[in-house]
Amino acid sequence: MPVEGGSSSGSASAARHPKQKRKAHSLSIRRTNSIEDRLPGFQRGDMLEGQDSKLPPPLRNNLLDLFGQIEREFENLYIENLELRREIDSLNERLTGDGQAIEGGDPTKGALKTKASHSTSQLSQKLKTTYKASTSKIVSSFKATAGSRALCQLLKEYVGHRDGIWDLSITRTPPVVLGTASADHSALLWSIETGKCLLRYAGHAGSVNSIKFHPTEQMALTASGDQTAHIWRYMVQLPAPQPPPDVSAPCDDDQDSSDREEGEVDGEGPCEVPTVRLATATMKSHQGVVIAADWLVGGRQVVTASWDRAANLYEVETSELVHALTGHDQELTHCCTHPTQRLVVTSSRDTTFRLWDFRDPSIHSVNVFQGHTDTVTSAVFTVGDNVVSGSDDRTVKVWDLKNMRSPIATIRTDSAVNRISVSANQRIIALPHDNRQVRLFDMSGVRLARLPRSNRMVRRGTEQQGRCASDQCAAVKRGHVCVCVCVCVCVCV
Repeated sequence: MPVEGGSSSGSASAARHPKQKRKAHSLSIRRTNSIEDRLPGFQRGDMLEGQDSKLPPPLRNNLLDLFGQIEREFENLYIENLELRREIDSLNERLTGDGQAIEGGDPTKGALKTKASHSTSQLSQKLKTTYKASTSKIVSSFKATAGSRALCQLLKEYVGHRDGIWDLSITRTPPVVLGTASADHSALLWSIETGKCLLRYAGHAGSVNSIKFHPTEQMALTASGDQTAHIWRYMVQLPAPQPPPDVSAPCDDDQDSSDREEGEVDGEGPCEVPTVRLATATMKSHQGVVIAADWLVGGRQVVTASWDRAANLYEVETSELVHALTGHDQELTHCCTHPTQRLVVTSSRDTTFRLWDFRDPSIHSVNVFQGHTDTVTSAVFTVGDNVVSGSDDRTVKVWDLKNMRSPIATIRTDSAVNRISVSANQRIIALPHDNRQVRLFDMSGVRLARLPRSNRMVRRGTEQQGRCASDQCAAVKRGHVCVCVCVCVCVCV
């Protein structure tokens, strides 16, 4: 009979091919879902009949459900891929209709896809920029207005320190010299015109963290890691200015100074210049590193900031402590005095900066400002009634002394801001960043320029910091000071 013949032939076939049943079983899982789609009337139990499996039916049903879900996910991805391909083809047709084909031949499909992808990314970027501009009240720090761009050019490089340079300053009265404070326990005075080292102060036993010049006399104030601040006198004679070098002639000085081993100095280095080792006055009331110091207006008193969470006010003539300015919860990072009033601003790691008022001898008021969310690295006065504060929260804020409730301008950056400085005459803010860049802004928060950085500055791989003193903006790196004169189109230099 046909049934018996079919069963006998099936058994014979199974005997001749013992692996065929195992192969059919391995493919049964992949066939199941497609059979279900074509024959929705069948149940899973009916399809499993006649299939030899040692798995319990509930487990097999669970596996079938899981593989069905996987197949549906792949189907969804496939459908999305088809839709994306149709959109790309539509964009290609639009680009072809607009005449955006490659010159010199027919536009290929790959080139059109590239253009379409580029156009899509540009559109997405424009939407993001528009959204940020409409929802943020913070001044953009990445766009400069036409007509306010600055031209920066490397002017001079000062080589002589044997370790990192933390601060620099320029005298306000003749002779005009540049002073640098370094971690090599010394402070150097330089001729700005010639780049020659004129004098070396070696009275500190620790890193020299800051340097400031007396407003009228030839005296310098330095703060050090040896927990002291020193006042010392200097007498220098400026050398005659040298003619500018011939830039057309080949010069090997750049290569030599770049490849010089660390610690080497030129023939006119600090070892062959006059050295001052004794201080005129020493302030030593702090119990920690003195990170900064500055002269009060008139030059009869100085203020120091320390890691012992206090700032001290001293008399210059007697070196006596007048006031201990306490209140910060963490280490101080900087201090600055107003150029014309008896005001002091101190910044700290406690995310605040404080304004101390000494205009009334009988009352010493203090105001606390909490405008940042991270360490306030510095806060400085401007010639006008403004305070500029910089922080590790990647923002710089400009405040009005008459109304300190909220900043009048906020600059958002892409990196933490180190010790900032403001040009005295042109009201330009110089922002040194942890990413080894120095950017220039005006007081309204508009970006003016970014100081150029040559390969020689980056090649040595050392940490750089930036400062701005008087009308010159400096990018400082380990053992080198590179000063660039910044000529702004919108102002007179």
